[in-house]
Amino acid sequence: MTQEFGTVVIGAGIGGGTVVESLREAGYPASIALVGADPAAPYYRPDLSKKVMLEGSDPADSALRGEEWYGAHDVSTFFGTEVSSIDPAARTVTLDDGEQIRYGQAILATGSTPRTLGVPGEQLANVHTLRDVGDAVAIRSQFGKGKKVAVIGGGWIGLEVAAAARSHDCDVTVILHTDESPLSSVLGRELGQHFEELHEKNGVTFLKQADTTSFVGSTAVEAVETSVGSVPVDLVVIGIGADPTVETAASAGLKTDDGVLVDEHMRTSDGSILAIGDLANAQNILRGERLRIEHWDNAVRQAEVAASTITGGNRAYDWQPYFYTDQYDLGMEYVGRGSAGDEVVLRGDKSSGEFIVFWRRDGRVTAAMNVNVWDYGDELRALIGKEVSAERLGDEQVPVGEL
Repeated sequence: MTQEFGTVVIGAGIGGGTVVESLREAGYPASIALVGADPAAPYYRPDLSKKVMLEGSDPADSALRGEEWYGAHDVSTFFGTEVSSIDPAARTVTLDDGEQIRYGQAILATGSTPRTLGVPGEQLANVHTLRDVGDAVAIRSQFGKGKKVAVIGGGWIGLEVAAAARSHDCDVTVILHTDESPLSSVLGRELGQHFEELHEKNGVTFLKQADTTSFVGSTAVEAVETSVGSVPVDLVVIGIGADPTVETAASAGLKTDDGVLVDEHMRTSDGSILAIGDLANAQNILRGERLRIEHWDNAVRQAEVAASTITGGNRAYDWQPYFYTDQYDLGMEYVGRGSAGDEVVLRGDKSSGEFIVFWRRDGRVTAAMNVNVWDYGDELRALIGKEVSAERLGDEQVPVGEL
């Protein structure tokens, strides 16, 4: 007999977990099913590269709710379960064991999938991407004094893994295929160089203009072969970005383009299906453009919008992109959406470790970042899109709140 639910949430990450909570908090009366490939209940994925690997925390401490919460709130859980297909006409979801469940509304929250290199030896033990708690625990288990760790890619995840490995006295090499500093494509050359120098000061080696050609070893990886030579390793973490997990949505006939296309209320091209989080290429009414953002803050807030949509509310996607990172003694928050070609304006001295950065284009602020300077989040957010001179932005005598 096919089980029937008011709402079926596909994807049990932070977005899926939050939308379930938000529905119940809004008084949604119908039954809910939460389906997730991860065997664990929803948890905060940012903790994987921070608390779990850096501090060795128990992954259970990162759970949104204890598993008992779901049963107590009439949420049927299907953890460790893949969805093989969705039939929008019949409003059914087929699970990997062949079971079908029927929905009134469905919410896709399947996130993104880490990219791999597709080179020989990638199947060797101790070659990892970082996607779930199992990956984080496996990576952390290989940390130790003198262990040789190679991180391929210099994005946020790669650098956070490098910092965590150094905190455990590993010998860390970050392998980059270009000659640019890490994060330069996001933050620009000056700030990218600042992050590179931060890691070098903490003992990380950068190998640039190095294409990874293979991994070698008997059963576990022993070396990374690159276009500029061989790097001996005990552990490899591949951090070269991620792609939205759109296969199930596309096969169901939903419109996709760098993710699943949704409106400002998170509805897809099928009115009975919504999509949120890393997966969703959503219409942002504040910025007047489509955005697909890979960050937990965005997933949580879009989950709340989706719950509002289902319960008859009118919340919409109307906020600026935001993300943060912690690496060594550097903590920062970034809001807006700048580009590497934007003008960079510094407020404060980078060498002090405490400063604010603004990005400008055509006279307007496109993004802002506070580094080890707190309590300015709302003020910086309010500046995005505002026309402010570079001189005024950089003048520390002008309070941030008066810019």
